[in-house]
Amino acid sequence: EYDKPIFSQAVKLLEGKVVSLPGYMVPFENGSVSGKKFILTSLPLNACFFCGVGGPESVIEVILKEEITYTEKPVEIKGILRLNDEDPDRMIYRIEQAEYLGEVEF
Repeated sequence: EYDKPIFSQAVKLLEGKVVSLPGYMVPFENGSVSGKKFILTSLPLNACFFCGVGGPESVIEVILKEEITYTEKPVEIKGILRLNDEDPDRMIYRIEQAEYLGEVEF
């Protein structure tokens, strides 16, 4: 048994909708620096959830339409928000069919 996330009504209303988010890229698959899948975090890699700061709500799994190259600079991503309270092996937030909108000032 694992702790299931509880989503607020405001977050539930965004399920399935297109959202845009700024954040920092974290390599996902074997530390690869390019690909269609990565983790977006609200904090730079040296302060992210996996390094002990923040919780699972501070990261989101991103699945891109097209492959991009990793950057340490903050980026903006747009795609369809999916909520996950069923599969403990996946992130609680996911953006599917995502597009890379470019680097942003944070």
